Amino acid sequence: MAESLRSFFDELEAPDRHLVLLNRSSPDPVRNLFDSLLDGQPVSISEADTDEVADDDVIALVEDGEVIARSPLDEPLESVLLINSDLYKTGGIDLDEVALPAVFEGLDEVPFRIRGYPASNKENLLLIIISRVIERIAAEHARGTLRASFQRLSRIDDERGTRSVYERVAGTGVDVHVYGVGDVESLSGLPVTVHSGTSYPYRRSWFVVFTPPEGGDGDHVALLALEDEPNVWDGFWTFRPKLVTRIEQYIAEEV
Repeated sequence: MAESLRSFFDELEAPDRHLVLLNRSSPDPVRNLFDSLLDGQPVSISEADTDEVADDDVIALVEDGEVIARSPLDEPLESVLLINSDLYKTGGIDLDEVALPAVFEGLDEVPFRIRGYPASNKENLLLIIISRVIERIAAEHARGTLRASFQRLSRIDDERGTRSVYERVAGTGVDVHVYGVGDVESLSGLPVTVHSGTSYPYRRSWFVVFTPPEGGDGDHVALLALEDEPNVWDGFWTFRPKLVTRIEQYIAEEV
């Protein structure tokens, strides 16, 4: 058994990956959006012109000199960089529409250090979108277990889009557990299991973890972030089944 949620960071494979903008024809402000998203992160971004890619404005994810994923530049722009995070809180983006470009999905197990608003308008957006992607995956499976923390349970009611998502996911048959500080009774109308406490994991963790039924096939995916400084988060996401399962088991037994 892991000693703490923080100990899972020690198990990361932490691959050395970087992004490359290929044949960029888009204006400099587009490049600046990527720079602002990745500023201070262990993922660099560079540019190259190449005849190996027929189209302009392609972004590639590279590991050990090999391209492991690529996306048209429009995909990260439309799904991440040009999105206002309030759209997720208000329900302006339907759960079925939430998508993560392959080049960002491929940053799994890369440890990020994220500043929230107002220090940064963009850095925590990746974690918000990853959270929604996991919730969408859970809804699509319509079975399995989803565990999510909110720091303040009241956020579920305060954010109309968030409550709608959890009503939908729980309504599919997924066993949904939510964690946070606050009034359990305020969520009595939501078909989820509510866990309330005041210890560190309840106050300072941000996790969204989905596991399919034991013995069943399906996606395993987890986001785990910890706030060790005010409004500053260390976080990662992973699709590794054994690691996701161990995170889920730790939360179920220790939180």
